[in-house]
Amino acid sequence: MSIPPPPDPEGPQDQPPGPAPLPQAPATPYNPYAPPPEDTHGTAQPQPPYGAQPQPPYNPYTPYPQGPPPPYAPYGPQPYQTWSQGYSPYNNPAPLNGMSIAALVLGILCCIPGVGLVLGLIGLNQTKKRGERGRGMAVAGIVLSAFGLVLWALGVAGAATGFFDDVEVSGGNSASASPGKGQCFDAPSGSLEGMAYDFDVVSCAGEHDGEVFAVVRLSGDSYPGDKKVTATADDRCYALQDSYAMDGWAVPDDVDIYYVTPTAESWSLGDREITCAFGNKDEEASLPGGSLRNDATTLDADQVAYLKAAHVLNAALDSAPDAQYVEDDLPGHKAWAGRVSTALTEQADLLEGHQWPSASAKPVADLVKDLRAAQKQWAKAAGASDADEFYGYYDKGAELIDPHLSVTARKALGLATTPPPYDESDSGGDSGGGDTGLEV
Repeated sequence: MSIPPPPDPEGPQDQPPGPAPLPQAPATPYNPYAPPPEDTHGTAQPQPPYGAQPQPPYNPYTPYPQGPPPPYAPYGPQPYQTWSQGYSPYNNPAPLNGMSIAALVLGILCCIPGVGLVLGLIGLNQTKKRGERGRGMAVAGIVLSAFGLVLWALGVAGAATGFFDDVEVSGGNSASASPGKGQCFDAPSGSLEGMAYDFDVVSCAGEHDGEVFAVVRLSGDSYPGDKKVTATADDRCYALQDSYAMDGWAVPDDVDIYYVTPTAESWSLGDREITCAFGNKDEEASLPGGSLRNDATTLDADQVAYLKAAHVLNAALDSAPDAQYVEDDLPGHKAWAGRVSTALTEQADLLEGHQWPSASAKPVADLVKDLRAAQKQWAKAAGASDADEFYGYYDKGAELIDPHLSVTARKALGLATTPPPYDESDSGGDSGGGDTGLEV
């Protein structure tokens, strides 16, 4: 089919325009920037060749179309791109999440791992809902806090065990790990000072680090505090040593008392026990083979009767006032002398009231005679009017209860015969107080 040529642009101006031929190619899309098809005189404009896109006349100075560009032009170019968050020369970033920051800080410090874990979970949720930054911080805080919780749980489960002597140190013990009364043990570190996490129970026949002589059970829901627990352990362990090792003369000179106490952490797990133990004065050294136990389970009835009577006097002697010199506390020393006088009477009565074997009857009777004489001197010291008078009676009374005077009776009963050493400056003479060192 033939296509008629376009109308002649040079045709007569007065010829009325005929109908425009229908093009066979697809219609040209609408272009808002193309010039109108007719000029102001109504003259038809030239048509582009078949298949070619119409082009506007070249004009480098064509002004920008007045008015705003159309909101949507599917085929035409966009005058500029829009901003996804509204136009701004500086696109403001999303804020950081405060919970995530706090979780990261607590996770690094590991001071409160539980709180850091909770804050991390909250921050993770908030960053997701609010579109805030800090997701990585929240995750890091959660991981670090979880690691801190694991370490804390392992520390509590270990229930660190500390050994105590006269000087307070830190530590505690797990009730399930503590050996019982009469058992011997080794410290994993080889020392009875510092921290340990377990006891190695061993036979008392060989060398060992310690021997338990008492276990004290505490009560209460809340932890009493380190000072109170330590003070209780100090008082109770020193008071209970005689019930396990009744014959103090049989305890070696290099043996000292140690004790294990609960900590605040082990207390929360149910630990309420104070473990009292014998150990070497040198915490790095061991005890020799053999148990130190000498009580009713290892001694005969006569030995036990003698030692029970001796403990009455020893307890009174140990109650001496803190003031070393009588002049510093005369009333205190007089009261102490009164307690010793009463104890001497009780001890003598106990010894006289027991039926002794023939081999030990006379030595015990001689000892009772000395005790009765000593009681009179101590009673006079309790009524002294001044320090000089007190010293006079005290010196005579102390001589009559000298430990060496009981060696004969002890030997007859099969008990230890070597008195424990003591500092002479604290006994007899003009000291008149403090630790007398006398033990019968």
